[in-house]
Amino acid sequence: MSRAAPFVGAALLGVLGACGSTSEPQQYGPNPTLPDPQRGLLPTMKIAKPAEWGDQRPIVPQGYRIAAIATDLQIPRQTLVLPNGDILVAEGRGGGAPKLTPKDVVAGIIKAKGTSPVKGGNRLTLLRDSDGDGTYEGRWVFAENLNAPYGLALVGSTLYVANQDALVRFDYRDGQTRASGPPVKVTDLPSAINHHWTKALTASADGRLLYVGIGSNSNITERGMAAEIDRAMVWEIDAQTGAHRPYATGLRNPTALTIQPGTGQLWAVVNERDEIGPNLVPDYITSVRGGAFYGWPYSYWGRHVDTRVRPQDPQKVASAIAPDYALGSHVAALGLAFSAPAMGARFADGMFVGEHGSWNRKTPSGYKVVFVPFRAGRPAGPPIDFVTGFRGDDGKTRGRPVGVTVDPRGALIVADDLSNTVWRVTPVGPPQPVPAAGGR
Repeated sequence: MSRAAPFVGAALLGVLGACGSTSEPQQYGPNPTLPDPQRGLLPTMKIAKPAEWGDQRPIVPQGYRIAAIATDLQIPRQTLVLPNGDILVAEGRGGGAPKLTPKDVVAGIIKAKGTSPVKGGNRLTLLRDSDGDGTYEGRWVFAENLNAPYGLALVGSTLYVANQDALVRFDYRDGQTRASGPPVKVTDLPSAINHHWTKALTASADGRLLYVGIGSNSNITERGMAAEIDRAMVWEIDAQTGAHRPYATGLRNPTALTIQPGTGQLWAVVNERDEIGPNLVPDYITSVRGGAFYGWPYSYWGRHVDTRVRPQDPQKVASAIAPDYALGSHVAALGLAFSAPAMGARFADGMFVGEHGSWNRKTPSGYKVVFVPFRAGRPAGPPIDFVTGFRGDDGKTRGRPVGVTVDPRGALIVADDLSNTVWRVTPVGPPQPVPAAGGR
């Protein structure tokens, strides 16, 4: 037995019954109240105990219904609705960064208990509803042998996929069910260590530029700053040449990106740092400004200094921009999509956010899809629960939402990587017409 084993065992027993302070309320909106940091040997941890859905389903607001349109997938992460209504699903599991300390080993054990045991598919699956009745009876493997695909974007006749190690492209013809050839590399992406492996992706409104979110290689630089080169930022990539540059920095883990309709503004959802208390630091959504710095690792929520970082950099802290809207601490937001009028009047103007759920709070947070209302192009008001019930009152977790995508016909597509399901939420009413497109 290794010397670390007794420590790990004792620590594991301790954290399973740990009781961190949760008296501070969760923070939402543009001006969250931030408590003082709390430090300890280990963060409070709470296992997400998986269970089968059985005859249960996620809960949606009155006037909406939810249905599973694909099951038995292989770790669905993000989805893309194609022009003819087909849905592409990116399936995979990446990462595998080595553990640095016994604490990392313990956290890994805790988090693994709340994930699916299924092997990641490393593929794209295509779903088709041929007659528009809401049942996706067609299912094909569109592309396989990928490397933990995550971000998806379609620009004209080119499909872009962000693997954990490279941005690649496929030719796409409307209605096709299988890629016509192997992927072509656009550019390499940082993949050494890959503590945060997901590579979020979106395209500019004109399709000339691609934006890729690249997470940090640590919680708070414990691997050293050399490991963070080209990370904790959004890259801007020329779609034709693959040339890239940092677009915005200091974003610890930008897990989803999207372009705001009508304005062309880039938005991101970001997972913030851990281990300074159950109510620090709020994950957030924010508009992403070119050339801006958002704090990581030196500060959080603007200019709140993180004293754990050595050496400090007061000049960088002074330049840090506060995000637009807090979602609450440790909700682990992984999905982001602007809504459309077809989703109904109450949810027509705003943003859906998929919250995968916490692992380091005694009182869990997240485990749902929320709607953040907008007014005049900005977040306005508290978030509204839109899809809940992933974690039940019995403490069991039946699903964990990741990517969210709005189908312009009037549906929200939700990828669930615990039950390996894709859900479809629609307003109750007459079905929308099927697009007149090839292959349907």
